[in-house]
Amino acid sequence: MDGRVAVVTGGAGGIGAAASRRLHAEGAAVVVADVRADRGWAVADALGDRAAFLPLDVTDGGAWSGCIEEAERLFGPVSVLVNNAGVVHSAPLGELTETDYRRVVDVNQVGVFLGMRAVLPSMRRAGGGSIVNVSSIGGIVSFPNVLGYVAAKWAVRGMTKAAAQELAADGIRVNSVHPGLVETEMTPADTPAAAQVRTQPIARLGRPEEIADLVLFLASDESSYCTGSEFVADGGFTTR
Repeated sequence: MDGRVAVVTGGAGGIGAAASRRLHAEGAAVVVADVRADRGWAVADALGDRAAFLPLDVTDGGAWSGCIEEAERLFGPVSVLVNNAGVVHSAPLGELTETDYRRVVDVNQVGVFLGMRAVLPSMRRAGGGSIVNVSSIGGIVSFPNVLGYVAAKWAVRGMTKAAAQELAADGIRVNSVHPGLVETEMTPADTPAAAQVRTQPIARLGRPEEIADLVLFLASDESSYCTGSEFVADGGFTTR
């Protein structure tokens, strides 16, 4: 990843922080982008040189433009974008409010659209790049009581394929990552959701670092023939 410039959204914790550390360790300059400033600064400061924190609300198109411009000013044209920021809201369909549904879709789906659109000019200046959209196994199968999350994650899968077709001529690859049950703040080990791992072939929660390794692969030239595809890391959950 030497010479690459990466922007990682939701970089202040979980999979985003792990991906930021992994990309940086392999030589990339990394922008940790998140709404959680204290934690984002902590991740970037721990990385040291070739790292910076930038505040970013992924639902704000203007904020996206400013983030990419500042990343380019600090390190040069952006060649890697990891669209990782996400939220979940759990409620039965009959109790799910329009406000909560729209918030989940705005962060998980619209934020990905805004990010891909904002980074495009910078990636063209870089001569190409890789966009890694973090979806979920909720974009492969469905789960009850998280309708907005499932809708957005399925949409990210389709958006990834459409963007890959459009951007190939620019030397830009676009792929989606579909983590299973990974131990993060969104899925603590002591929640009922986490208990589902008992019935999958690898009967444990995933680690953020395991997803970060997959992100690194897709961000690098090791995956140079991969675009428009979904990459599942779920301990075999979706084989059931």
